[in-house]
Amino acid sequence: MPSATLSRRPCPRHCSDLLLLLFASQSRDEIGFSPRIVGGQQVHNSDTAFKNLKAKSPLTPTNTMPNRTVFFISDGTGITAETFGNAILAQFETKSRHVRLPFIDSVDKAHQAVRQINHAGVVDGAKPIVFTTLVNMEVLKVITEGCQGMLLDMFGTFVHPLETELKLKSNHRIGRFSDASKSKEYQSRIEAINFSLAHDDGQSNRDLSQSDVILIGVSRSGKTPTSLYLAMQYGLKASNYPLIPEDFERQHLPPALKDHKGKIFGLTIQPERLSEIRNERRPNSKYASIENCRMEVREAESMMKLAGIRWLSTTTKSIEEIATTILQEIHPERLAY
Repeated sequence: MPSATLSRRPCPRHCSDLLLLLFASQSRDEIGFSPRIVGGQQVHNSDTAFKNLKAKSPLTPTNTMPNRTVFFISDGTGITAETFGNAILAQFETKSRHVRLPFIDSVDKAHQAVRQINHAGVVDGAKPIVFTTLVNMEVLKVITEGCQGMLLDMFGTFVHPLETELKLKSNHRIGRFSDASKSKEYQSRIEAINFSLAHDDGQSNRDLSQSDVILIGVSRSGKTPTSLYLAMQYGLKASNYPLIPEDFERQHLPPALKDHKGKIFGLTIQPERLSEIRNERRPNSKYASIENCRMEVREAESMMKLAGIRWLSTTTKSIEEIATTILQEIHPERLAY
């Protein structure tokens, strides 16, 4: 069978490349969205209904918002404020400049932050948007009284009502990762990341039984960034195996995976998109040719279908969407559902 030569030798990738690839698809709007495809079948989701509802809404935006600066302020790392804020901002068509101000844990730092926020408002000619997860009330007071932006205090919005409802006082601990290095969950996450890196691209069959998830698919179909995301976000030990010409000739899954079928999930991709990605890596090669990509995708999908492996197309999916679908289908024992 004619095909490009491909082996399971470790690729000379750098961690920075992997992390850039991992977080390059934060917004679903940057990549697009299509009906979920599992086992080759399209499964309609709520996106169609959302689009129909959006089309009928009188508030549907026709123009992007004016440029303005968005600040994420925290007395910890600022990750919570930024994640929550970005989730809200994703509902709007805006190209705002984002500034994270972490470790604002003193009154002096708070005053410096206020000056920076107000200066941005003058330069932009528009109120900055400020997301905060400040726990220290003295620091929050400085921001609240001095800030000339639109302030969105997430702890004030959610924690205080919960205190009233639960009749409990929150511990007001600074930073959700303040004691992370001592926690079992943190250590498990570090172990999962190391495991996933060691089992990338079929580098090792050792301890494969410890995998929570095993991803398979043709080269450059999204296995590595998805594996790392599952490890970093959920603490799952994710292995991944490329399907190569030798597998297509045998018309069977790699022998090392035979005893782990329940943990396997397949990733596929449209040949045209695969060719684009591979051409960035090896321009004008047989490996990247559209004919070879079509052959590999066709053979891989046929093999997964024959083996009864669940799979989806990553062509228009973000890493978050791919990971969520995998968790819904695999249900790893490590996670509670």
